[in-house]
Amino acid sequence: KAGIPLGVMKVLDPRQLKPDSTETERILTVFDETIVKLEITRLIPRIIGSIERFARMLGPEITSNLLKIQKLSMEIQDLLASSGDEKKRRAVEQRLKSSLRDTLRLFLANPLLYHGLKYELWVKESPADVFIKAFKEFRDFTLERLLTSPDEEKEKIQFMEDISLQIQKYTKTISAVQAELEAAIQTRDEKVNSKDKKIENLKISMENLDKECKAEIYQITQEGEKQQQEDEKASKDRCARLEHDVLRLKAQFKALVVEHRASELVLKKEKCKTEREVEKWVQKYDIDMAERQATYEEIEAAYNEEKAQLDVLMEKHALLLQEVTEIEEERRVLKEKEEEAAREAARRNDAATYIQAFWKGYLVRSIYKSKLKKGKGKGKGKGK
Repeated sequence: KAGIPLGVMKVLDPRQLKPDSTETERILTVFDETIVKLEITRLIPRIIGSIERFARMLGPEITSNLLKIQKLSMEIQDLLASSGDEKKRRAVEQRLKSSLRDTLRLFLANPLLYHGLKYELWVKESPADVFIKAFKEFRDFTLERLLTSPDEEKEKIQFMEDISLQIQKYTKTISAVQAELEAAIQTRDEKVNSKDKKIENLKISMENLDKECKAEIYQITQEGEKQQQEDEKASKDRCARLEHDVLRLKAQFKALVVEHRASELVLKKEKCKTEREVEKWVQKYDIDMAERQATYEEIEAAYNEEKAQLDVLMEKHALLLQEVTEIEEERRVLKEKEEEAAREAARRNDAATYIQAFWKGYLVRSIYKSKLKKGKGKGKGKGK
């Protein structure tokens, strides 16, 4: 692979081919849809044969289309058998083609249904499978041609020529190896002939040995027959015991079969009862779902109306919220101003209190100084 060009690898390995344009993807989409339609068309006769089994899975629309296809097919067969009017037969064929196209369109709209039926049904191999396989190969070939550029095509041709040269070279090598092989085979044959002679001599020796061993074998045979008689007697006793056990187990088996059949009958009755109950519950479920759907539609209408009212209220709420925000902002500004005024008043009160305290202290000191002066004057007079 290391020596193969990238373009050649893309051509030789289709898994490396990928669409590189919208036109290529569209062409591949048409091919893929055609393959799916062919596979669905191949399954349609088998589905029609078991229409009652798949009616619930298919739904009423697809079921009616399939029944219509069955009816038109039978009508065409009758016309072909009776050599009827050619114009009428073509009209019926046209109607059949139209019904088939509608049915395929419905299947393509529900790919899960197609895949479920594909794994549910088993269809034996037919010429249609050969055609589908050939069409898939044509699709891969077309993809290869669409994605192969002229340069890649040249690389592929050059690669094939190189491969041809290598094959010629290997052919010469193989011829030489074959000659060596023939010589080795001849040598081996000579060795085999020599060994054959040795084997012949050994056979003669073995015959002589066989004669010597016959006497011993006869003696061993006599002893073996005696042992065989003893073993047969023991085997008969054991077989009698086993037959007795078999009869006893057969009786137990019959009793169990009778018991299990009675249980099976009871279970079948319970199953039928359960199926009827399930069908009844399914019908009840469909009715309840229809009623709930109606209730849901009424609630949805009321919800839409209330939602419209809520939208109006939300618009009003947005306007009111804006006004409340403005009012709160004004209150905040006023509160800040009041707090600032309160702080200013507190500073003024503190300053006034400080000044008053300082003034009172000053007065007290002045009075105290005057008293000291008077006391000193009286002391001097007494001294004199």
